[in-house]
Amino acid sequence: MNRNKIEENKALSKKTENSENSNHKPSENVLEKTPENIPESNFKCPFCSPDPASVIAESELCYAKKDDFPVLPGHVLVIPKRHFSYYFDAEKSERDSMWDMVSLCREILDKEYSPDGYNIIINAGDAAWQKVMHMHIHIIPRMSGEKAPEKLQMYKV
Repeated sequence: MNRNKIEENKALSKKTENSENSNHKPSENVLEKTPENIPESNFKCPFCSPDPASVIAESELCYAKKDDFPVLPGHVLVIPKRHFSYYFDAEKSERDSMWDMVSLCREILDKEYSPDGYNIIINAGDAAWQKVMHMHIHIIPRMSGEKAPEKLQMYKV
C-alpha cells in the first residue's frame, strides 16, 4: 500500500471539527449517524451506527472497528459505510477503500500484537455463514502454533 494512502487514511480517521479548506463537502462521518438520519431499513443494523469507542480507523467509504465478539484478540472488522449485504454488490471504489483499510488495519495490528499471520475472511450469504447482512471483512491476527478457535474450525484454518 502506498505510504501516502496510509497517511491519508490515518488523517481521515482523525475527526476534525473545522477545516481551513471548505471547497468540498466533507464526507459523511459514520460516527455522526443518529436514528433520525439512518434509513428505516438500516436502523437495526449493528454496523450502521457503530459505537465510536470501537472504531479504530475511518475513511470516506468505510471504517474499521473492533469485533464485538472477537474470535481471537485483535479481531477487527472492515465495514463499508453504505449498507449492502454482499461483497459482490460493492462499487469498485468501495472495494478499493476496504482493501486499503485492511492494509491499514494490518499496520495497526502488527504494532499492537506482532502476529505471525492473519486470517482475512469474507462471508457472502447465509450459505457462507454470514450472520450480519451488512458486508464486512474479518481480520484476525494469528500466532504460530496457536490452535484455531472453534468458530474458525469451519474454515479449516
